Amino acid sequence: MSAALYALGRWAFRMRRRVLVLWLVALAVLFAGAGLLGQGTDNTYSIPGTESQEALDALARTFPQVSGSSAQLIAVAPDGGSVTDAGFEAAVTDAAAAIAALPQVSSATVPYGSSSTANISADSSAVIVPIQLSVATTAVLPTTADALQAAGVALQAALPPGSEVAVGGQLFAQSPAGISITELLGIAVAFVVLFLTFGSLVAAGLPLITALLGVGASLAIVLAATSVLTITSTTPLLALMLGLAVGIDYALFIISRHQDQLRHGLEPEESAARAVATSGSAVVFAAITVIIALLGLAVAGIPFLSIMGVAAALAVAIAVLISVTLTPALLGFARWRVVAKRYRPAVAAPEAPGEATADAPADVPAEVPTDVPADAAERPGRFFPAWARAVTRWPLVTVVAVVVLLGLAAVPALSLRLALPDAGSLDEGTPGRVTYDLVAEHFGPGFNGPLIVTGSVIQSTDPVGLMDNLGAEIAAVPGVASVPLSTPNEAGDTGIVQVIPDGAPDSEATAELVATLRSMHAQFEQEYGVSLSVTGYTAAGIDISARLAGALLPFGLLVVGLSLVLLAMVFRSIVVPVTAALGYALSIGAAFGLTALVFIDGFLAEPLNVAGLGSVISFMPIIVMGVLFGLAMDYEVFLVSRMREEYVQSHDPGGAVHGGFVASARVVTAAAIIMFAVFAAFVPEGEANIQPIAFGLAVGVAIDAFLVRMTLIPAVLVLFGHRAWWFPAWLDRALPSFDIEGEGLAAEFALADWPAPGDRLAIAAEGVRTAETPPAGTGFDARLAAGGALLVEGGTPAERSALLLALGGRAPVLAGRLKVCGFVQPTRAAAARACTAYVRLDRSADAVDVIRDALHGDPALVMIDVADTLLAAATREQIRQLLTERLWGAARHGRPLPSIVLAEGAGTRAGLMLPEGTALQVARLAAAPPAVPSPPTAPELVG
Repeated sequence: MSAALYALGRWAFRMRRRVLVLWLVALAVLFAGAGLLGQGTDNTYSIPGTESQEALDALARTFPQVSGSSAQLIAVAPDGGSVTDAGFEAAVTDAAAAIAALPQVSSATVPYGSSSTANISADSSAVIVPIQLSVATTAVLPTTADALQAAGVALQAALPPGSEVAVGGQLFAQSPAGISITELLGIAVAFVVLFLTFGSLVAAGLPLITALLGVGASLAIVLAATSVLTITSTTPLLALMLGLAVGIDYALFIISRHQDQLRHGLEPEESAARAVATSGSAVVFAAITVIIALLGLAVAGIPFLSIMGVAAALAVAIAVLISVTLTPALLGFARWRVVAKRYRPAVAAPEAPGEATADAPADVPAEVPTDVPADAAERPGRFFPAWARAVTRWPLVTVVAVVVLLGLAAVPALSLRLALPDAGSLDEGTPGRVTYDLVAEHFGPGFNGPLIVTGSVIQSTDPVGLMDNLGAEIAAVPGVASVPLSTPNEAGDTGIVQVIPDGAPDSEATAELVATLRSMHAQFEQEYGVSLSVTGYTAAGIDISARLAGALLPFGLLVVGLSLVLLAMVFRSIVVPVTAALGYALSIGAAFGLTALVFIDGFLAEPLNVAGLGSVISFMPIIVMGVLFGLAMDYEVFLVSRMREEYVQSHDPGGAVHGGFVASARVVTAAAIIMFAVFAAFVPEGEANIQPIAFGLAVGVAIDAFLVRMTLIPAVLVLFGHRAWWFPAWLDRALPSFDIEGEGLAAEFALADWPAPGDRLAIAAEGVRTAETPPAGTGFDARLAAGGALLVEGGTPAERSALLLALGGRAPVLAGRLKVCGFVQPTRAAAARACTAYVRLDRSADAVDVIRDALHGDPALVMIDVADTLLAAATREQIRQLLTERLWGAARHGRPLPSIVLAEGAGTRAGLMLPEGTALQVARLAAAPPAVPSPPTAPELVG
C-alpha cells in the first residue's frame, strides 16, 4: 500500500491544479444534488421485529385513523379563568373545527360535551385538542404545519388576555440540524493548535481547508440521500463532527511528516510523496478501523442506526481520500512555505507555468542552507522527555494509578439511562417545547408520552363493551394516570386503549409500566380472548433503547476483537494489542461514567448548558464506542509504531519507549487537542441529541490520548521489557503483515541505486534465502541482464521451486536483497507477479501448450521450473522455437526482450530449450539427490 500511496502522492503534487479543480467540481455537483434532492431529516425511529413496531404496522392497516402523524393544541386559561367558560369553550371549539378542515388533517377533537374529560385538566385551567393527521410525519406538507401554527395564533387572539396557546406534539417534535457560533470556536481552537504545532500560517491553514471540503462533500451526500432514506437530524451532525475532527487530524499527520522531511533537506515533491506513503499509510489504517467500527453499528439490527453509521463512515472515507489526494496537491502550491524561512533554500527556483509533467519535477531544487542543524526539527523540548521519564520511572505505580482512577470514573456509568429524544429536548421557545412544557405542567408528564394498547377484537360479538372493560382494567394498573380512550375501529376488528402513564416518557416508571402491561398479555388473552400489544412512540423508544443496550456487548466484543487482530498484524506482538484493547475498555468506561455524571446526575449541567437531564439518547453509547475505537487505534499506532521502530534498531526496551514517545508525542498531543476541541464545541449550544455524544467523545478522546496512550501504555511496555515485543512464530506465519509506516517503501529507497545506479537488470539477488534454503546453505546470488537467460542447477526440486516462486513474488523471501524487474522484493511482490510468469513442468505432457499460455501475457521474465522431468527432444525443440519466436517478435516491435530463468535437475538438459545465441548464466545450488523421472502427465501453470 505504501508504494501505491507514494505514487498517488507524487501524482497529486504534480497534477495539483487538476486535483484541486476535480475536488471543487465534485463539491459543486454534490451541493447541487443536495439542493435538488434533499427532503430534510426525519426523526421517525423504527425498529423491525419489536412488539411496538409490529403493532404500529398492524394499526396502519386496520386503524389508519391513528397511524398517521399527530399534533396537539393546548389552550391555557388566564389566572382565575376556566377553560369551561362559555366564551373560552366556543373559541376552542371553533378553532378545532377550522383545524379539522385543513388538508391532511383527519380529526381535531374537543373534550367538551364528551363522556371523557381527560383532555381537560383537573383544575380546568387547560384543555388539549388532539389533532390526528392522515399521513406520516415525512409526508406532512410545510403548508399544513404552518396552517396549524396559524390556527394556534388565531385562537390566541380570540381568547381572553392572559391566555396561552401552543401547538406541538409529534409533528413538531423535530428540530432541524444546524450549527452555531460555538461549534465554529472548535475550528478556531484547531487553527491555534495547528499554528503552534507547525509554526506556519500556511501549514496551519491546509488541514482546515481539506477538512472543511471533506465535511461539505459528506454532508451534501447525506442530505441528498434524505430523498430516498429516513435520516435522523443527528446523522448529519455526527457526520459533520466526526468528518471535521478526523479530516483535520489526518492532514495534520501527513503535513507534520512533510515538514520534518523538508527541514532535513528533502525536496517538496519527494517529501510530499513520502509523507503520503508513510504517514498516509497510518492514516489509511486508522480510517479503515474507524470505518469498520462505524459500519459495525449494523450489528444492532436497527435501520436508522445503520444509516447513521454508514453516513459517519462516509465522512471518514471522504476525509481520508482528501487527505491523500488534495493534501499533497495543496502542498504542491505551498512548496517551501510550510516551513520557516531558515529551512528554505537560499534561492528557490521559479515555478514553471502550468503543471509539471510526469518526467520533470515541479521545481528545480535549490541549495538547502547548511547552517541548520540536522536534528533541529526533532528537538522535543523538555516537557515530553520529562513526562516519559516520569510515567516510566515506577511503571507499576503508574499502571495501578491510571487503572484505579479510570475505574472510579467509570462507576457513575451504572446509572446511565437510555431513551429516545422527544419534544422535551427541543430548544426552549420552540412550539414543540412550549407545548410539551405546558402539557407537563397542567396535565402531568405522562400526557407527553401516551401508550397505545392494541389488539384484534374481530372474534368479539360486543367490541365496544369489550374495549370498555379492557380500558377499565388497564386504568387500575399501578402507574397508569388515566385512560382517555378505549374504542374499536369502525370495522369492529381492532381496538385501541390510550394509556396515560404517571411518569414522563423517558422515566424509569414509564418503562416499568410498559413491562407490566406486557407481562399481563397472557392474563388479557385468557380473560378476554384478545392478544394485546403495547405500542406508541414512547413504547417504541423503550424497545429501541433495550435493543441498543443489548447490542453493546456484541458490538464491544466485535471492536475489541478487531483491535486485537489489527494491532497484532501491525506490531507482531501479543502485549501491545492486548494492552491497547484493555486501555480502550478503560477509556470507554470512564467516558460513559463522566457522561452519566453530567447528563444523569446534573454535575456541571448548568455551565455546560445541558438541554435535558435524566437520560441520554439511546444510541449514544454505541456511537461513542465505535468512533472512540478508531481514534484510540489511531493514537496507538502513531505512538507505538515509533517505539517499535526504536526497539528494532536498539533492542533496548526502555530506551525504545522513551525515544518513540518523544518522537511522536508532539503530533499526537496536537491531534488529541484538536479532536477534543471540535467535539467539545458541540456541547454548550449543540442539539440536545448530539450533546451527550459530543461530550462522551470529547472526554473519551482526552482520557484515551493522555491517560491511556501517553501514560498507561508506555508504563506497561517498560514493565514488560523485551517480552512486550514477543510474538509466537506460528502466529507470525498465520497473520498477514500490514506495513503502516512505510518500512517496505523505506527499503525501496535504500535499494534505489543498488546494485548500481541506472542499471537495467531483470534480476539482482544477493544472499536470498527462502523457506527451502538449507540452514547451512548460502544465499542465492545472481545478476541477470534484461533479455538474458539464467540456468539454476542443483539443490532439491523444492529448493529450486521455492527460489523461482520467490523471484516471481509468489513465495516469501526470508533474507537477502532482491530486485526483480526493478521492483524490490518482497515489498513489491504484486508488481513482480504482474511482470513475471511461472511454469512448472514436473509433468511432460502438453508442456508446449502451457508455456505458450504463459507467454501470452508478454511477461518481462519467464521462469520455467523443469524440476527433474526428462523432456523429449521434440518437446524441447518446440519450446525452443516458441521462445525464439517471442524474442524475434519483441525485437521487431521494439519491445524489451523477455528474460528467461530455467531451473533444472541433473540430466534434464533443459538448457537446450533456450534460443540459439542467448547469453546464458549458470547459478548452482547445493548438490541434489539423483533425479527420478516423473510420469508423463499434464503440466501446471502457476500465476
